[in-house]
Amino acid sequence: MLTRKIDAAIDAIYDNSKIALMLTGARQVGKTNAFRRLAQRKFKHYVEINFIENADAKQIFQGAQSAKDILLRLTAFTDEPLVPGKTLILFDEVQRCPECVTKIKFLVDEGSYRYGLTGSLLGVELEDLKEKVHQKDEKASEPVGYMDIKTMYPLDFEEFALAVGAAPSLIDHVRECFDNTSPVDPVVHEQMMRIFRLYLIVGGMPAPVWKYIQTNNLQSVAIEQLAILNLYKKDIAQYDPDKKLYLDEIFELIPSELNAKNKRFILKELNKNLKFQKYENSFLWMKNAGVAIPVYNVEGPRIPLLLNKQRNLFKLFQNDVGLLAYQYANGIQFRILSGEVNINFGAIYENAVAQELYAQGFERLYYFNSKKQGEVDFVIEIGDGTVLPIEVKSGKDYEYHHALANILDNVEYNLNKAIIFCNDNVSVDGKKTYLPIYMTTFIRKKQEIPGIYKLDI
Repeated sequence: MLTRKIDAAIDAIYDNSKIALMLTGARQVGKTNAFRRLAQRKFKHYVEINFIENADAKQIFQGAQSAKDILLRLTAFTDEPLVPGKTLILFDEVQRCPECVTKIKFLVDEGSYRYGLTGSLLGVELEDLKEKVHQKDEKASEPVGYMDIKTMYPLDFEEFALAVGAAPSLIDHVRECFDNTSPVDPVVHEQMMRIFRLYLIVGGMPAPVWKYIQTNNLQSVAIEQLAILNLYKKDIAQYDPDKKLYLDEIFELIPSELNAKNKRFILKELNKNLKFQKYENSFLWMKNAGVAIPVYNVEGPRIPLLLNKQRNLFKLFQNDVGLLAYQYANGIQFRILSGEVNINFGAIYENAVAQELYAQGFERLYYFNSKKQGEVDFVIEIGDGTVLPIEVKSGKDYEYHHALANILDNVEYNLNKAIIFCNDNVSVDGKKTYLPIYMTTFIRKKQEIPGIYKLDI
């Protein structure tokens, strides 16, 4: 089994509280396996109820008035003994049984067993429920009530590198170089670039990663990737069948739109008469389902970016760069692995960066584009009122970035630093910091909310 960073956060919840945990995220990102690993580490008995594989299991909660009712029915669906204090019960794919989420409080309050839930955000119902459940008390470190919610993503690059055999000391060296803005050892840099190129092809979905670890066969990896894409298409087909709002067409267009000159999603590619307002829910569904990452244009790189957002101008990235590379096909995998320097892999590099930033907590991603100043690939808020512009360069001309120079020189924006992710080693040129593309995995948000503050009157 793969080890994930989220395992430590899950352990902390089950060690220090009695609440349930719901893991959300796209299909096939590893939510169920996270609970299976938890069961191996901390519980003698484990029960797994999957509401997709066993639709009848919804009867466990339908009309139940108490924890006693639920637990009695539960015994009809499992042969595993329910031992108080030693049993973890997982309710899998709860978007198919919303009553489970609303009635899990009965079970948590009863207290005999520990509970986990997973949901794939297939539709707005679960997303609305998430908003209601995830209420935090300003004095508490845990959500008020009975359940915490965490989102899972595909493996980030650091997780992938460790999974395919990179030594922890190698990662520690690279992290230290990132923190100190110092060059990576040349041998280490070349090794990390080889791992990153492999990551572009395999991606971070657990099944393809595990298949690669087992076989080193990229054809076998591709079979796993195709299965995931077909699963997503099946989910799309089941969403509001009478009003699909071009969901399938939107999903199919992501690779070609990213490969276009400006990478911006153009609705007229679907239908020249489409109006964004009419189809906005389709894009929101894809974001909430975790199958796509929207990156919105801002009128200016200034705080707060949300108020400068133009919601009808955006790029749409795949949730996993390996799935995108598979969709491009035509020999691109071999060309990436061979490290061809004359080929522009801009769309794939940008998708990897969007995916990485998303996984590191930047759930609102933006880019900047103006006719006068040009386009910058990403602008993000890193906390403490700071906007960080980011350029992504996959080719040899990584030192040429006209738009980035324009906004750094614009005193109105008051930007003190920019990052250019590229294939080269670490270097600094004034406000511009050049970092190897694999260092995206170390970008973190600063704490935005202050701690203890006492008013002195």
